[in-house]
Amino acid sequence: MNAIKQESNKSKLQVFDQLESEVRSYCRSFKTVFTKASNAKLMDRDNREFIDFFAGAGALNYGHNNSRIRAKLIEYLMEDGITHSLDMATEAKERFLLKFQETILAPRGLSYKVMFPGPTGTNSVESAMKIARKVTGRSNVVCFTNAFHGMSLGSLAATGNAFKRGGAGVPLNGTTFLPYDGYLGPLVDTTSLLEKMLQDPGSGLDLPAAVILETLQGEGGLNSASDKWLRNLERICREHGILLIVDDVQMGCGRTGTFFSFEKTGIEPDIICMSKSIGGYGLPMALTLLKPEHDIWNPGEHNGTFRGNNLGFVAATEALHYWKDRELENRISEHASTVSTFLGKMASRYSGKIMEVRGKGLIQGLVFKQPADAGKLCAACFEKGLIMETSGPNDEVAKLMPPLTIETSVLKDGLAKLEAALQQVFEPALAKAGATS
Repeated sequence: MNAIKQESNKSKLQVFDQLESEVRSYCRSFKTVFTKASNAKLMDRDNREFIDFFAGAGALNYGHNNSRIRAKLIEYLMEDGITHSLDMATEAKERFLLKFQETILAPRGLSYKVMFPGPTGTNSVESAMKIARKVTGRSNVVCFTNAFHGMSLGSLAATGNAFKRGGAGVPLNGTTFLPYDGYLGPLVDTTSLLEKMLQDPGSGLDLPAAVILETLQGEGGLNSASDKWLRNLERICREHGILLIVDDVQMGCGRTGTFFSFEKTGIEPDIICMSKSIGGYGLPMALTLLKPEHDIWNPGEHNGTFRGNNLGFVAATEALHYWKDRELENRISEHASTVSTFLGKMASRYSGKIMEVRGKGLIQGLVFKQPADAGKLCAACFEKGLIMETSGPNDEVAKLMPPLTIETSVLKDGLAKLEAALQQVFEPALAKAGATS
């Protein structure tokens, strides 16, 4: 039976196996051809339904084919709205800028200029590092263990994962890695190391242009920085004239519970990187938010052909309506509590296999003592109609990241599938008995 299933999966993906580059990855885990999707559900060519706890790696916070956003996109297209515009002024961009200022920045007392650096998160990170170097006249950027900032050379230089760095083919320079919060254990405040090295002319650390970090490391294993650690880091940056960059590409747009991941920490970054769900509908779009005093670009000094994705502007503008009040935040909080309680129970039940629960908001996960177990669990989940992925330097974390708009009943159904998958992987005798009863 398994041989037949494997042959069936192989034939489903024959076109991709023959014609697509070997670099493809997710389709190796999810061996089917998807055809349709709605909010937190996907359908494949065999009309099999899957619950999505992956959400486009965080690009689909508002779900697949969000109906209110789709309606705006269709209306815009049918009116011959501008689609591609480089960085020319368009009504779609104007509406987005005004809505972003009105809905996001002004209510939070934040003042940033909005830069459109290109369509992806790595474009935002590259532009952030570039402007920090231009503003300060310095080249070094401090980054942290297990960070992930992108796959182009500049952002890859600030990414910790050895496998991803190995694909560069050239030396990755201009960065210094230091331990992230908790890397040396819960009793060590690693910002003290940075502070000491900056104060010591013999440390070998070149005064950085910037420090870049994620407040919660999504690809790095759901490591979370404490508010105290972040505040200490900001203080050190201010004392030494170092710009503070927060990479909110995956953690922004509500993933951790608030629109920006740092809102409740007490810090105010010099530069913020955003992409993924800022496009509202899974459309390519990125922002680099700059403190006005740092916006010293010369016209055209950083550009890109696809920095004017007007469909992204339209979708993003409509998506911002979710942030006009606290309704979505409250829903995230309720669902996060449900997930946290459930994962706590699973970690207790399988304490011999699971080390801990990590994450917050609607990005949480189980950390396995044996890294391979995380992959086994995600494979079992897929068999049961649930899409999840792993993260961490050894792929040791099974990560839950559903759309923020997931229905309560679908969330609970997905958690039930996860529980059944855990039982299948770690209690095969019980699972078999249940299947035959």
